[in-house]
Amino acid sequence: MIRNIVEIDEEKCTGCGLCADACHEGAIGMVGGKARLLRDDYCDGLGDCLPACPADAIRIVSREAVAYDEAAVIANQMAQAKLKAHTSMPTQGCPGSVAKAISRPDKAEATGSAAVEEGGISPQPSRLSQWPVQIKLAPTNAPYFQEADLLIAADCCAFAYGSFHEDFIKGRVCLIGCPKLDGVDYSEKLSAICSENSIRSITVARMEVPCCGGIEHAAQRSADASGRSLPMRIVTIATDGSVIADDAR
Repeated sequence: MIRNIVEIDEEKCTGCGLCADACHEGAIGMVGGKARLLRDDYCDGLGDCLPACPADAIRIVSREAVAYDEAAVIANQMAQAKLKAHTSMPTQGCPGSVAKAISRPDKAEATGSAAVEEGGISPQPSRLSQWPVQIKLAPTNAPYFQEADLLIAADCCAFAYGSFHEDFIKGRVCLIGCPKLDGVDYSEKLSAICSENSIRSITVARMEVPCCGGIEHAAQRSADASGRSLPMRIVTIATDGSVIADDAR
């Protein structure tokens, strides 16, 4: 098939390796001191690697190439994440990862002063009930997970969908992530959360872009690993903020 894919000019390439680091799919690697596209099926043709190249040695071309294989990319990311987990050194915990519940009144009131409002900001009540929210930072045994309705969301959703707090976060424990930028599979962490706590339901909010399939697949695997029949709802949000799919499972 003819599709967009990256092309690397090895004569211009300085071998810095920045493009390989920027390629979250693992399509680019270093061979003989030069960057090389290792697998066509790992390249989504979106060009995340282009801004990373200081030598302007990468461009997007349209040519015959095998289709982008999202499933193969996710499997590779999982394998790399496991390897990294086994080989990385332990680090000190981040203060921002300390678990805490956030108390909200039944009818949340907007915060802020009249002066702030006059400055053009109209405060809206937050519906966030716990911290941290990043999947990677969340402790698996935090008390707020007990009897919780869990929201697993791609982080772009809150920016695309205007009423995200009211329609999604309200009444749920919220965990967010981006499988493309984090470059990890969340299945192990989410499976532990669902297995070790009495989660009542899972709602997944994802964007329509293909890379968000990783967060949906991880949520499904975690529900399966819980050993219980957890109600699931998958909501897909378009880049213009509209809901294009709302499926109960």
